[in-house]
Amino acid sequence: MNAAEPLAFRDMLTDALRYWERRRIGYNAVLAVVVMIHLAPAWRAFVQSFQWVELLELFVLAVLANVCYSTAYLVDLTVQYSGLRSAWLRWRWVLWVIGTAFAAAWTWICLGGGVHPGVS
Repeated sequence: MNAAEPLAFRDMLTDALRYWERRRIGYNAVLAVVVMIHLAPAWRAFVQSFQWVELLELFVLAVLANVCYSTAYLVDLTVQYSGLRSAWLRWRWVLWVIGTAFAAAWTWICLGGGVHPGVS
């Protein structure tokens, strides 16, 4: 393959999988830290009033967060197909940072932290 020949979709998909799946661990770690920070102040009360349905709700939120993470593939593969591929490969970490920050904020809100937690 010469430099002018475009990459095959298979090669772009392999590249995207290698990039995003390695970073999924960090993404989930950030969200786990947000959950721990949220639960830490009221840990005793949480344990005493714990109900299994809460664990199920947390599981559903974790699955949804990972489904949302997978949307990065749509952006990544679209831009890799464009003429901006070489620049994108250097800057796609920005998408990871913005997406992870958004997911962390959304996780906090879903756990009841909200923008103004004391206001009902």
